[in-house]
Amino acid sequence: MKFLVIRFSSIGDIVLASPVLRCLKKQLPDAEVHFLTKLSFKVVTASNPYIDKFFYYEDDLDKIIEALQKEDYDYVIDLHNNIRSNKIKLALKVKSYTIDKLSIQKILLTKLHINFMPGRHITLRSLDTVKSFGVKDDGLGLDYFIPDQDRVPEKDIPTSHLAGYVALVIGATYFTKKLPVNKLKELCYKFPVPVILLGGKEDFHIGEQVAKVDRIKIYNACGKFNLNESADLIRRSMLVISNDTGLQYIASALKKPTLAIWGGTSPKLDVEPFYGYIYLKNNSDGKVYENIMVPGLWCQPCSKYGLKKCPLGHFNCMEKQDIDLIVEKVKVFLKR
Repeated sequence: MKFLVIRFSSIGDIVLASPVLRCLKKQLPDAEVHFLTKLSFKVVTASNPYIDKFFYYEDDLDKIIEALQKEDYDYVIDLHNNIRSNKIKLALKVKSYTIDKLSIQKILLTKLHINFMPGRHITLRSLDTVKSFGVKDDGLGLDYFIPDQDRVPEKDIPTSHLAGYVALVIGATYFTKKLPVNKLKELCYKFPVPVILLGGKEDFHIGEQVAKVDRIKIYNACGKFNLNESADLIRRSMLVISNDTGLQYIASALKKPTLAIWGGTSPKLDVEPFYGYIYLKNNSDGKVYENIMVPGLWCQPCSKYGLKKCPLGHFNCMEKQDIDLIVEKVKVFLKR
């Protein structure tokens, strides 16, 4: 059987969909799995051994459709469900299975704060698209594969951090997902161990402001490493603290203990760190992750993906984060 799996973006969503690729390939002996994503997200799955062939969309959908039509697929698994993926399905004219994005439920939750979400993690709902083939959740969680050439050599890590560090992910696509600078400074000042700040080039200047708190304890790695190298720094860490962003889910894939900090988005959207039931069962003596949220906020979540500013102007979901509480949780996690 020949499958085309579609997920155009983003880093986190592609990682959250990774069990579909693995379970298809491992549970169906004759499965040939092709994957279509945006060219800008090539790195996320380029080393995935469960994908037989890759297709990358940049700006010419008709060209991609022409290439896909030559493959003679048996089935399309649509994990994106947008205009582009629907156009592809119409053009290929084969049986398809499409994820329900629950758009109405998400609008009700973010705009009216009425929760009709099913309470089923997005990864499990993604796996539901292939259950007709007898494919089941194998309990192994998410996948992320770091190629050998992107392993970070010890010489690129400060000597002060070689004995262990916390990875603090300060970046995110939208403002309402980011812990503010003043909170980051307070958090790093109170950290009991060294910390590496992770993010993109766009986060470098924020990272510099935070690193000035203590140049020995805090290493600003924002923009200095590519995605795979940042993932490797997460792999080496003792604990990950992250906003709702792609590296949070990469941390889950690498089975790192994680404190997930939530602002304008929320686990109520059925997205949170995902480790798989086997890992959770084997680590039942203690939590492997915890969601950090300001309690009692009626306005959270305010959006599905994050916003450029707080719609109410107060940004209480981040400004009221209890840093002392987070530090205490860090200490508890580090003792495990």
